[in-house]
Order: sequence, then C-alpha cells, then structure tokens
Amino acid sequence: MIIRETYLKRIRPFYQSDLIKVLTGIRRSGKSVLLKQIELELLNGGAKPNQIITINFEDLEYSFIQEAMDLHSYVKERTDNKQKYYLIFDEVQNVNEFEKAINSFRSTMDCSIFITGSNGKLLSGELATHLSGRYVSFRIMPFSFKEVCEIKGLSRLVIRDENFMEYLKYGGMPQRFLMQSESEIKVYLHDLYNSIVLRDIVQRSRVQDVTILNRIVEYMVLNTSQIFSAKSILKFFESDNRKVSTETIYTYLDHITSSLIINKAVRYDIRGKRILTRSDKYYLADTGLAYINNSGFKTELGALIENIVFNELIHRGYEVYVGKTRSGEIDFIVNNGEDRKYYQVAYLLADEKDMQREFDAFNHISDSYPKFVISMDRYDFSRDGIRHLNLLDFLLE
Repeated sequence: MIIRETYLKRIRPFYQSDLIKVLTGIRRSGKSVLLKQIELELLNGGAKPNQIITINFEDLEYSFIQEAMDLHSYVKERTDNKQKYYLIFDEVQNVNEFEKAINSFRSTMDCSIFITGSNGKLLSGELATHLSGRYVSFRIMPFSFKEVCEIKGLSRLVIRDENFMEYLKYGGMPQRFLMQSESEIKVYLHDLYNSIVLRDIVQRSRVQDVTILNRIVEYMVLNTSQIFSAKSILKFFESDNRKVSTETIYTYLDHITSSLIINKAVRYDIRGKRILTRSDKYYLADTGLAYINNSGFKTELGALIENIVFNELIHRGYEVYVGKTRSGEIDFIVNNGEDRKYYQVAYLLADEKDMQREFDAFNHISDSYPKFVISMDRYDFSRDGIRHLNLLDFLLE
C-alpha cells in the first residue's frame, strides 16, 4: 500500500475542521484505502479508537442502514457530548437522503466528517442545498504514473518509455496491480466496467436501453480527447441505422459523466473570459477502459497521451478547461486559485510543422502566465518563452 501523499497533504489541513470532507472518484479508484490512511493519521495524531466511527456502506454488515434516520440512530447510539468524534462514511450515496443525517451531525455534534462517493452528483442537489459553503471537495483519481513507478519500485534512472506505454495501455486502477497476467488484467477491467455501467448507471439512473448506453460509451472511448457534441453522436447512430433523440443523448451523457467513468472538460473562451456551453471534450478516468472497450485498441496514441495529461492535472488538484482562442484551441487551461497555466500536448514534435502548430497555438494569448508544450521528445524544443517538457519528466515532477 502506497501513501497517497498528493491527496493527504490537501486534506490534512481540514482534519479538525467542521467542514465536511467530500471525496469523489470512479469506483475502485482507491477512496477506501485513502480513508484508512486518514484514519491512521487521526489515531497517530491523538484520536482514540472510540472517537472514530467508520462505516463502509458497501459492506453487508451495514446493509440495515438504508435511510437517513437509520444512520442517525446508529451514530447517536455510539456517541455522547463529552468528546469530539470523527465520522468516516464510505460510499455514503447508498443511504437514502444521507445528506439530512450529515447535516444533523454537523449541527449538533462536535465532529469532523469525511464522506466518499462514486457518483458525480454527490455534490449536487440536496447535499449542496443543505451544506452550501460547509464542505470541501477532493477528486480522487486512479494511480498516477508517478505512483505506479513507486509501486513497481522504479527509480527515475531506470524508467523507460515502455513503462509509460504499459501504464497507458492498462491504466492505473489500484487493484489491477494485484493481477499476474494480461488476461487477468482484462478480466478485472471488464468487471470494473460492467459494475460501473450496470450498477452505477443502469440501476441507479434507471436506464432503459443498455445497448444505446454501451454504444455511447464506445463512441466516447473512440473519441477521447476530441471536441464533440450530441450532434456528432447522433451521426454515429445514423451510420448504424439507429434513431436516437437528442434528449436521450444528453440524458445518457449526464448519467455517464455522473458515474465518473468519463470526465467532461468544458471550453473556456480566453478572449471573452467566459465558459462556453457547447462542444465539450471528454476524457476517460482511466485509459485501461479504452483498452477493453476499443476493439483492437485503436484510439489514437496522441489522444490517449492527452487523456493522461488531463488526468494528471486533475490528480494535482487543478481546475482544468479546454481553451478557445480567436484562431483555434489550447488543449488545457489550468487554474489553482490565482495561478494559471496553459498546456499543449502532442505525441511527438516530428518536424517544424508540428512544432509550429503546437507553439503557435499560444500566439493569441496576451497574458504572461506560464505556457508549456508537452511531448515524448527527449530534446528540449523550448522557444519564445514557451517551455517544452518531456512527458515523463512532467508526470514524474
């Protein structure tokens, strides 16, 4: 088990705060293990075992907790008003109207609350209404390339491009590193995909047509890192002689992104300084899902590399947008408070034409925020104040 310090250092300042700590991420991305690491740090920091109440709502032992009042009663029976408590609830969305219980604990107890969920809507609707301004959220991603190298015991001196290509192919879902063969990894990834589609999307969202859902996911896998809209998906179905309404497409897209299997990056008009509401980009939460859902793994290599960079930026805690300029696109605008950076991503800068395309993308940006071009090239092509970064160096920072 590796210590996920990237997340812990962001969560740690809130251990004693009454703000609700909300951890979201795709199923099996490591949220439960991260909660155990938080619990261990709380104990090492002086908390007593009886001050910590931990519930995993996917554990059959707690299947009797179905409603908010069940959760409220369970916790109240195990607490008093004489000391502070740490309440840790894993996959809390399995409890109906859980937000009412969470709000009650926060209002009536001296407590610090941590909750996780595998649904992007955890922070919308009732939770946001009840806890507006009273929570901090953290997006948990599968293992980064740097974490994978740590797992494998690879130092920077021995890491090669083939190590990255293996990560690109199989992804960073934590449990896949327990598998001994390629066939085992494929079975595991198929099981993960099916559990997300069948349980988190079909059952929870009451999807009527699983075939359409799977075809939309297949299309999004084939077009990861590409700008597209519902119209492009409609054309995809028309080529298959299937009629699907625009409303159905948008509904299913919402269900898919809510499961966190695919993430949406909205477009930002740099010149007009506003969010654009059409033609977003979508990125897989883990590129291993492309491997099992893309007959022959035909997704363009450059698109998958862009996907990896997007996931890395999310892993580092940035807000990530796709940038629109007067004459084209910037792959990523990332914000962290007042900080901003711009990134272009390419597989290789094979010739001057490729370099001109990537570096000139910044021509219509007049501000002085840092600008980067990332590729797998070893040679440093930095120029005109724009830094060129080798992909592995960027991922291993």
